[in-house]
Amino acid sequence: MIRLLILLLLYFLSGLFSVFAQSEKRPQDPVAPFPYEVNDVTFKSGKADFKLAGTLTLPKDKKNPPVAILISGSGPQNRNSEIKQFNHRPFLVLSDYLTKNGIAVLRFDDRGIAKSEGKFKGATSHDFADDVLGAIAFLKTKGNLIDTKKIGLIGHSEGSLIAAITASQSNDLAFVVSLAGPGVDGVEVLLTQSRKTMELRNVPAEFIDKNEKLAGKMYEIAQQGKDSLTIATKIHSFLAEQKKSDPNSPLLMQLTKPVIDAQIKAINSKWMLNFLRTDPKAYLSKITCPFLALNGSKDVQVLSQLNLNGIKTALKQAKNKDAEFIELDGFNHLFQKAKTGSIQEYATIEETFSEDALVVIKDWILKRF
Repeated sequence: MIRLLILLLLYFLSGLFSVFAQSEKRPQDPVAPFPYEVNDVTFKSGKADFKLAGTLTLPKDKKNPPVAILISGSGPQNRNSEIKQFNHRPFLVLSDYLTKNGIAVLRFDDRGIAKSEGKFKGATSHDFADDVLGAIAFLKTKGNLIDTKKIGLIGHSEGSLIAAITASQSNDLAFVVSLAGPGVDGVEVLLTQSRKTMELRNVPAEFIDKNEKLAGKMYEIAQQGKDSLTIATKIHSFLAEQKKSDPNSPLLMQLTKPVIDAQIKAINSKWMLNFLRTDPKAYLSKITCPFLALNGSKDVQVLSQLNLNGIKTALKQAKNKDAEFIELDGFNHLFQKAKTGSIQEYATIEETFSEDALVVIKDWILKRF
């Protein structure tokens, strides 16, 4: 069960949203020729000396439109937020829809991915925020193409956390849209994600509870650990004590040395430690520009009400006067209309990004700009 736990958690962390080769088209995949301008662009990351590659799409019939920077979620992704395992390209669909409706869009390959320079491995949410700051600086030089006073961010999943970090550091943003974004710290995101996913799989409650207790303690050790060696040593000791106290536990019997070592390696990664130690409320509480939070009621990766409440609390602390919080009934983590919301269901749904959700995003932006 601990193996199941970690595998499930890593869906959010790294690899669920992996990239690359486009295979069969989905019904919503846009087809050229496009009724808008498509420009390949490059720009420097905010602090590091490397270039990121992306696409800037511009409405043909609107001068100096507002512009949205799309920020992808966890794992290496290209500018289309390509989900290889599920054959979906949500950012391609989102950018096409917004641009057709008068909103310019900049989307770009993650650092070290596709045509972008830099190194992806070892980068954290804070590093990715530096990349977004570079995108903002780039757009500020394009006053001949877009309205530089109407630059906004649209982040999905971890991308929403990255958007919050970025917005807390920048005075150049006109709006932020959070899609399936977290409003609680990394530990709570992972524990609730795991519990919900296992409940959908009909895992016995006693196993889920035990699993959560073990994982929670491991994450606590990681949160407080001074260095990777200390963390590894303390987790080894904790699990050894658990196995000794309950040697016949079916759950603990699965904790062989290779399994334990694999879990410690995952927890001890630079990205994971940063995620576990980061509370989005610390950044959301500094955002005063217009903010839209959208979450799906059937999202099993970032639970809707829990995280919307966290976002709402933080923006109230910021005294944000234009914040809207919407739970879309029946939508999963990818904003597909879903039956169960399970991760296994993503690939079986032909829809990439429900137009109902796209309309909400578009209308909210155009109402203000």
